[in-house]
Parts: sequence; C-alpha cells; structure tokens
Amino acid sequence: MKNTSHLPRLGIDIGRVLIAAEGANGADTSFIGGSLEDALSTPPYEGMFNAVAPLVDKFGGRVWLVSKCGPSVQAKSRAWLRHHRFFERTGIAPTNLRFCLERPQKANHCRELCITHFIDDRTDVLRHLEGIVPNRYLFGPQRKPVTVAGLVLLPSWKDAATLIN
Repeated sequence: MKNTSHLPRLGIDIGRVLIAAEGANGADTSFIGGSLEDALSTPPYEGMFNAVAPLVDKFGGRVWLVSKCGPSVQAKSRAWLRHHRFFERTGIAPTNLRFCLERPQKANHCRELCITHFIDDRTDVLRHLEGIVPNRYLFGPQRKPVTVAGLVLLPSWKDAATLIN
C-alpha cells in the first residue's frame, strides 16, 4: 500500500462551520437542544457546498470531518449530513467522519490522520492543534480580537478557495 501521509490532508469541524448557527449570538441551540426535525431544518452555512467540493478535489479526497459532540448531537449530525446529501454533494467519503467528546481530543484525530490543514470556528480548538496541524483556519466572523498566533482568518466559505492552500 502506498504511503500518502506526506500529502496535504484537510480536517473540517461541523457545527458553525458546515452547519449554520441558528440561535442568538451564533449559538446553535436549535441544532443541539431542539428536536431532530429542528436539526434537519438547520441550513448549511452559506456557500459551504460551493466551497467544500472544490477543496475535496484540491486535497485529492483527503478530507475528514472532525467534530466534538456527545452521542445525541452525533446522531443529529449524522442525520443532518444524510438529509442534506452532504457526502454525495461534496465528494467526502462517508467513512471520513470522526467524533470526540472533548475539544482537545481533536488533536488526537488530527495526529492520527496526519491532518495538515484544519478549519474550525473556535480558537481554543485551534490552539490545541498547534505543533500538530501546520495550517489552522479560524472560520467565521469573530466577536473578539484573535490572540492565537499562527491562525489564518477564514471569514466565510467564499474566501476558502483563495485562503486555503
């Protein structure tokens, strides 16, 4: 088997990155605290489908979803991905889905998968990836000044093609 661990590999968070935030102040309460129907009706983040599929091509299919959530939100996330035909529309392999229960555990997945680029909406997650993932992208509008060194700001999906390389 050919060793492809040296090739670029992309990791993407799910909540507030692929799936839009619906609640006040960007809280994804309708997805997390609502019913399955509420979760399924939560829209994709604006421009996400138009941006992710080209990234999958750019990374030669080496793209994983890595998300922190408990069993209930994991089930809702899987249902949302199926409902929106996410894997068919983006070209990401359905087996390239990882969950963890604590944010720092994303670093373990990234280390194991040899992730070279990671997109997340939380600076604390990206801080845990320092020294593991060389290219870290902070997604979405930020309410506070960003104080973590080495992050690339990715304000929206329309910026992905030019900023992620």
